[in-house]
Amino acid sequence: MTELAMPTAELAVPLRARLWREHRALLGRWIYRLRREPLLLVTAIAQPVVWLLLFGNLLSQLAAGSEIPGGDYLRFMTAGAVVMTIFNASLSGGVELLFDRETGLLVRMFAAPVHRLAIVTSRFVYVVGLACLQSLFILLVAMLAGVRYATGLAGIGACLLLGALFGAGIASLSVALAFALRHHGDFFTLIGFVGLPLMFLSSTLVPLELMPDWLRSVAELNPMTHAVEAVRTLVLHGWSAGELARQIGFLAVFDGGCIGLATWVLRRGLRPR
Repeated sequence: MTELAMPTAELAVPLRARLWREHRALLGRWIYRLRREPLLLVTAIAQPVVWLLLFGNLLSQLAAGSEIPGGDYLRFMTAGAVVMTIFNASLSGGVELLFDRETGLLVRMFAAPVHRLAIVTSRFVYVVGLACLQSLFILLVAMLAGVRYATGLAGIGACLLLGALFGAGIASLSVALAFALRHHGDFFTLIGFVGLPLMFLSSTLVPLELMPDWLRSVAELNPMTHAVEAVRTLVLHGWSAGELARQIGFLAVFDGGCIGLATWVLRRGLRPR
């Protein structure tokens, strides 16, 4: 009787309340795992700062003779460091779901009274949220290093929203890969092959104006470029409505395609077997 009564009691709870409770419990799992791995937490925060300070100071002398937007390479690099951090965190975010598949934990979780989609979306929210927290730390460190934002403190919040918009598409692809690939070795090989080329084929480290024509044409098709340029506009120039609308529109189309592809893959991966 108790086993039959549990589903009935669950169905009596409104769907919104059930989803909130499930997401809160599943997010707690990821946060608890992060707390148990302090080294991972430290490196997740410190690595982006190292990238910013290392590249910002290493390339500042090389860029001194060039017309760098903003007049200072560290200030120019801040937008690239923010987007690069979100990209790396989001791209590798799906691997934990792949580990759950390999160990059989995911199958056991499917047998629990939890929406299958909540298992995936909780990971999605966690990955994007953690990436935004890393980016916030970068923006604060850059401010302490002397970077001044044309849009002020409100611009920092806008930068995080733009980063989350870009990260949503990348995280969707990462989660889809977790269900499309069979082994985590394939996952790491693929993201390792894709990650660095996408970064160098963007305006993360170099302005579009200083690129060769063929490379600039490729970079303008790269969604990372549009995310970087949107954040860089807020950092260097201010609230340029036309430029921001153009970049946000491109990112929205990119997200729509990624989420559509991920939905198709997840429908097959979450199908009862």
